[in-house]
Amino acid sequence: MINTFRLLLVMLLVTSCNSTDKKNKNAEYSANTTNNTLDPQLKDSYERGKAVYTDLCITCHMSNGEGAPKAFPPLAQSDYLKNNQEASIKGVKKGISGKIVVNGITYNSVMTPLGLSDEEVADVMNYINNSWGNNYGKMITAEDVIKVIKN
Repeated sequence: MINTFRLLLVMLLVTSCNSTDKKNKNAEYSANTTNNTLDPQLKDSYERGKAVYTDLCITCHMSNGEGAPKAFPPLAQSDYLKNNQEASIKGVKKGISGKIVVNGITYNSVMTPLGLSDEEVADVMNYINNSWGNNYGKMITAEDVIKVIKN
């Protein structure tokens, strides 16, 4: 009886570790997060922004940009991000609090200022704007960030 139990346990572990669903999800994630069609200048900014995102943003907004339901809004396919680029730049630079509506869901949380330079803000915005299926606008520069913050 114990040998039968052990055999079943081993078979369960082997089949669960070889799940094709896991492999497909990982392949889909890497395909969705790499944007090979960017011009060289934007691609450099994108790569720097990816590093900033990985260091500071991934905890709340997740590696897939989907955020945490009812706590932290998604950045992937976000109508708020697409339609509110200036407010998004200000939020990354200065933080944001209060209610915002993203894809029809109201979020009321706080994102503290992260202490990013204008170039880091531009880079992380370029990463977010060109990841997870997003294709939001032109390349953002540090000068663009300065202009938005002054207004």
